[in-house]
Amino acid sequence: MPAFFDHAMPLLRLLSPETAHRATITALKLGLASRPRVADPPCLAARVWQRRFPNPVGLAAGFDKDGEVPDAMLALGFGFVEVGTITPRSQPGNPKPRLFRLTEDEAVINRLGFNSEGLEVGARALMARRNRGGIVGANIGKNRDTHDDIGDYVEGVRVLAPLVDYLTVNISSPNTPGLRDLQRKSTVKRLIARLLEARSVASPNDPPPLLLKIAPDLTAEERVDIAEAALSSGLDGLIVANTTVARPASLISRSAHEPGGLSGKPLFEPSTEMLADMYRLTSGKIPIVGVGGIASGADAYRKIRAGASLVQLYSALVFHGPALVESIKRELVELLTRDGFTSVSAAIGADAHLPSTTPHGL
Repeated sequence: MPAFFDHAMPLLRLLSPETAHRATITALKLGLASRPRVADPPCLAARVWQRRFPNPVGLAAGFDKDGEVPDAMLALGFGFVEVGTITPRSQPGNPKPRLFRLTEDEAVINRLGFNSEGLEVGARALMARRNRGGIVGANIGKNRDTHDDIGDYVEGVRVLAPLVDYLTVNISSPNTPGLRDLQRKSTVKRLIARLLEARSVASPNDPPPLLLKIAPDLTAEERVDIAEAALSSGLDGLIVANTTVARPASLISRSAHEPGGLSGKPLFEPSTEMLADMYRLTSGKIPIVGVGGIASGADAYRKIRAGASLVQLYSALVFHGPALVESIKRELVELLTRDGFTSVSAAIGADAHLPSTTPHGL
């Protein structure tokens, strides 16, 4: 792993979180974190949506909002990278400060509010790297002042579907007023139908999988509704889960009660429980990407055994640096080998109790 971040991490922690993030993006754009590409062990390869992932460990949306450094992040060892959230029009997001490190809790609170340079900038960046290989997805959202919520997502699909390997529909950020209302059963079905139609027009020959990213704060009834909508609509996958508005009593950092979405270590247990629940509710028929609190190979393995076909992380990088990616993969190989699994796909849902079901996407 490049020595740059080994030396830079203590300095970055002295900066405000948003300044440190911008400095990190700049360093990546300058190539200061480049490393030789090393092939992943065959047991880590995953085939989902007819796409081959070299390993199941992805970068979650939120780090690279405008598609500035997807290739630099792939070079750090990620099996796939998700850029965004990208909104149709440029918008500044919420007032600063809006990003907080909870160092004692290994957590982050953000209320960024979909700060985005917009579709034009994002599409230009994705177009420029189309022939470089690697799996890159895009996370799409709506503008805060839009008068047509679903229309904003349709526009995102129209512009980005030909440029990415998959699309994620973000209707679960807690930082845009009214956004989570789109998770309601009647609305989400209408949303998915419109987006699938837009996708078929924008990319008829090789349509990218369409995924829905949902909140960890859904009630039991809402989870059932989402599962039913996903199964009946032709949706390709779920991402479980986004940040939470809950504040566990265990939090001790002084910023613990800042408004916004909580991510990182405290989110691991509730998001993994929800992942297992959604895997059961969908009978393992829809691939699920597990995200929330992953900071080790053991964490990634628990998500996979709970029903995840792939996993994503972001917040743990703030505290452990980019070397964490290779560490997670090494530990994951050890755990698969220990338990007699020859591939990641063989371990999907190992802890679930389903009637004879083959996980989707194999």
